[in-house]
Amino acid sequence: MADAKVIPFDDDRSRARRRPARTDDAASVRALPAQAQAPAQPSGDDPETGTEPGADPGERGGWERKLASGLAFLRRRVTGDYEVDEFGYDEDLTDQVLMSLLRPVYEKYFRVEVKGVENIPAKGGALVVANHSGTLPLDGLMMQVAVHDHHPADRHLRLLAADLVFMMPVVNELARKAGHTLACGEDAERLLRAGEIVGVMPEGFKGIGKPFAERYKLQRFGRGGFVSTALRAGVPIVPCSVVGAEEIYPMLGNARTLARLLGLPYFPLTPTFPWLGPMGALPLPTKWTIEFGEPIHTDGYPLEAAEDPMLMFNLTDQVREQIQHTLYKLLVQRRSVFF
Repeated sequence: MADAKVIPFDDDRSRARRRPARTDDAASVRALPAQAQAPAQPSGDDPETGTEPGADPGERGGWERKLASGLAFLRRRVTGDYEVDEFGYDEDLTDQVLMSLLRPVYEKYFRVEVKGVENIPAKGGALVVANHSGTLPLDGLMMQVAVHDHHPADRHLRLLAADLVFMMPVVNELARKAGHTLACGEDAERLLRAGEIVGVMPEGFKGIGKPFAERYKLQRFGRGGFVSTALRAGVPIVPCSVVGAEEIYPMLGNARTLARLLGLPYFPLTPTFPWLGPMGALPLPTKWTIEFGEPIHTDGYPLEAAEDPMLMFNLTDQVREQIQHTLYKLLVQRRSVFF
């Protein structure tokens, strides 16, 4: 089996979209059955469409496209005709497999409504800063689907994750292939300078592991490291507010002793977990809203601004207040947790 080509991250090819190439591949695979069947059309088929009487041509064409796309994907994996960057991001696998697995959860289970995705620039880098909640980091994955499926320029969101993610077997590999990387300033700045959309949740474990009684109350945003990174890269900061994730695992308590034994930042106790066993780990089907706010531009500041602690504090506070204000607005507009 041929090896995948590893492309240096600063090579222009690593940022080129492969979707047109995939369309060509899928089209070529699709054309073969039609050519083979053209001379001997089965009796009873519609002479205009080549389908059985009463069949929905659109439905059949959809399945054919999916089959052709899947076969083209398998051929690329076997031949090694796909690329990964130096961070391990596999765009082909993400588009064809990972997004396909997450999309039903996004569309059918959480029924996510997206607002303001056009505030993410169509070109160049940007830093998306969001609140973090839900006991498990499903909010980051849903944000990734939202940008992937709804941005008019087909942008991809590269998430910064805690080191715990990259210490877990299987999860580590999947996170790398999905475009996630370690939450450090150096990696984030390289991605931003390369024109990528980078997502960060400054609350970290303090946000995702807070008790249910403190839902939608933002925790401390660290020391403003994300602002310094955006200033050095000269990219806009896009605040993002997520409503709905707080209720998927209502965290009523924290078994700290057990968490220390397992090497975890917390061990959640919810109304269903661990009392119902594996079934208790199923998240509640809440209704989500993800809103991307107006970008805060940083390219007008001088280079030395990244070292100004007062400016970093002010910008951090501005981003935090904008996210908190939007959370309150979305909560007021929400009809129900589940509908």
